[in-house]
Amino acid sequence: MADREQPVTLRTRKFLRNALLGRKQMVVDVLHPGRANVSKDELRTKLSELYKTNKNQITVFGFRTQYGGGKSTGFALIYDSQEVLKKFEPHYRLVRIGEAQKIEKASRQQRKQRKNRAKEFRGTAKTKSASKDKKK
Repeated sequence: MADREQPVTLRTRKFLRNALLGRKQMVVDVLHPGRANVSKDELRTKLSELYKTNKNQITVFGFRTQYGGGKSTGFALIYDSQEVLKKFEPHYRLVRIGEAQKIEKASRQQRKQRKNRAKEFRGTAKTKSASKDKKK
């Protein structure tokens, strides 16, 4: 747990106020000497303190650690409100921060196999074949 006590410095650059999407967007440089990396949750907390906003209105993504470690660079979006975040943010990123539920569906290969099996039949038999596939 000595990892958590190591100091972490955040620097933002290329700051842009996007009024159409209701957010502030920026590139975030994270200096973390002596640490492998910093969790996105911890970065969201630190950004919320820095910009005096709610942690639930911030998304961070695209972080890459530089060769040799000690510095990571990524992207951050700070939305004006929770409603704007849910309106404009992609669903997969909402799932990551816990604002939406993941849609459970069959694997890509299973969906393709079901589609190709259904092509063998005509008319109402297609629906019967789909129900047979589910029973297997």
